Amino acid sequence: MRYTAIALDYDGTIAHDGVVPPHVLDGLVRLKNTGRKLVLVTGRDLDELLGIFPEIGIFDRVVAENGALLYRPHNGERKELGEPPPEDFLACLRATGMPLAVGHTIVATVRPHEVAVLAAIANLGLEQQVIFNKGAVMVLPPGCNKASGLKAALAEIGLSPRNVVAAGDGENDHALLDLAEYAVATANAVPTLKEAADYVTTATHGDGVLEVVAGLIESDLVTMPPKCRRRALCLGRDAQGEEVILPSRRASLLLAGDAAHTTDLGTALLEHLGRSGYQFCVLDTRGHYLGFKPAVSFGTLDNPPAAEEVITALEKPDVQAVVCLAAVPVAERPDYVERLLLPLRKLREDAGRPHWILVDQAHDLMPAGARVDDSPASAAENTIYVTDDPAAISPAILAGVDGIAVCGATAGPTLEAFARALSWGAPSLPSRESREGEAMVWFRWAERPVALIELARVRTDPQPPGRIGREKSPEVGQVLRRA
Repeated sequence: MRYTAIALDYDGTIAHDGVVPPHVLDGLVRLKNTGRKLVLVTGRDLDELLGIFPEIGIFDRVVAENGALLYRPHNGERKELGEPPPEDFLACLRATGMPLAVGHTIVATVRPHEVAVLAAIANLGLEQQVIFNKGAVMVLPPGCNKASGLKAALAEIGLSPRNVVAAGDGENDHALLDLAEYAVATANAVPTLKEAADYVTTATHGDGVLEVVAGLIESDLVTMPPKCRRRALCLGRDAQGEEVILPSRRASLLLAGDAAHTTDLGTALLEHLGRSGYQFCVLDTRGHYLGFKPAVSFGTLDNPPAAEEVITALEKPDVQAVVCLAAVPVAERPDYVERLLLPLRKLREDAGRPHWILVDQAHDLMPAGARVDDSPASAAENTIYVTDDPAAISPAILAGVDGIAVCGATAGPTLEAFARALSWGAPSLPSRESREGEAMVWFRWAERPVALIELARVRTDPQPPGRIGREKSPEVGQVLRRA
């Protein structure tokens, strides 16, 4: 299951004129029964919300006051996520006679009183931020919004934003939708939110949300692909400067070539994934990824890793893992990997993570002679297989690959042989062979020909015992340089 939670605005999204219809509640209960979590993210004051929405208990967490207050419906506990408004600020606003609502952290009024609000903030030298939502004017502490509130809620229930669907209708929902992996704007949403959304519902309010609920239950949104790719895995840029990206959210990639180049490219892709908030797990047979600072290493060149420790660590969505298998005897590695992939697959089914798995020296871990028909590795999505000998990998694994990137002077012949073996058809190769520091990239279902890109590289401080050395975190634009 990729999408394990849905985060929903209240007014204008699931509620119409302040009321959530019974059939919308029924739909949300059906979604919850699939094992997914429900999070309500609203600009309303919590006490006001509790008075008009008695069914609030269907939600696992509630973020109120536009991200400033976290509420746990199962036990009624509240957690303030921001400082209360200064008393002198409240006194200044009340002196104007404007309509005013004060929550634990939020201060709300309506237009056109934003002029007086901004003047009070400036005169008192405060850092409060002003957020608009249709006719409402909300004042909050700096950095406090629906996205920050949702992050706090997800941290409590152990989920990643990269597995969340979010839906809203107003200006203050931009941060919420931007944080989520799949963004929904209801048909009654403001135009700017519709432009930013991955999907705009046909129906308005809660009926629109039920369209997404149905898509989640029926296909985990496979039948409702986003209108544009966000946080795509970019392999580099071609000679025309266009990004070469993995064409699907649910894909696998083969990196073929000598170890130095494939490790550089694999490391750059992992860094890109980590910066985008995706969790990854590396199965490292040579210790080449032990120096990768963003990840926690399990096992060393001399001591094998404990599979249970790896799984326990990956249950935390912000942990990246490198599993060093160098100390595991070569003959025992396929069995070890199969034992590790079983709980990894279960974790993916339950929590949607780790989002990506990189298998180094895949020909050693998933060899051609191994039985993989019943293995969770077969047909795995979001997996990067790294090898210097594609022909030695299990055919069942290769058959599920969606794209291939080949490094080295023989990239063209390697691609042609790979395509013949898997009946991909004849690739349209570039006019010249790849040179040092370049790779040829081809995707199975794409119409574009084979792309010639410069290899992504990560230069870092040497970290024994692995071969990766890295400088200070380069920007993605520096890592994935234009050819």
